[in-house]
Amino acid sequence: MILTTTDVIQGAVVQSYLGIVTAEVVYGSNFLRDFFASIRDIVGGRTGSYERLFEEGQQKALSELEQRARRLGADAVIGIEIDTGTINIDQSGVLILITASGTAVKIR
Repeated sequence: MILTTTDVIQGAVVQSYLGIVTAEVVYGSNFLRDFFASIRDIVGGRTGSYERLFEEGQQKALSELEQRARRLGADAVIGIEIDTGTINIDQSGVLILITASGTAVKIR
């Protein structure tokens, strides 16, 4: 399975477009991670725990995107975009949302 952000794959021809595929990963907030991130806000520097969370989330979203494309009979997903956002629950926290979308295609 080829996953790419481009809309063409060098040396391949799109035989058929199978449709848009999407995948979502949602993480709950974590008190300790939020606490240490707030300290980083004060003293400066990178927040490794959130960087790892986003890296893991992006990989899981791409994996899910690939699985959904395979179910359609795709050989590749082109034009992939990954987005991140938050969902506010209440004053106590937020959910972190990572989405991936692209076009499932059959190539030759």
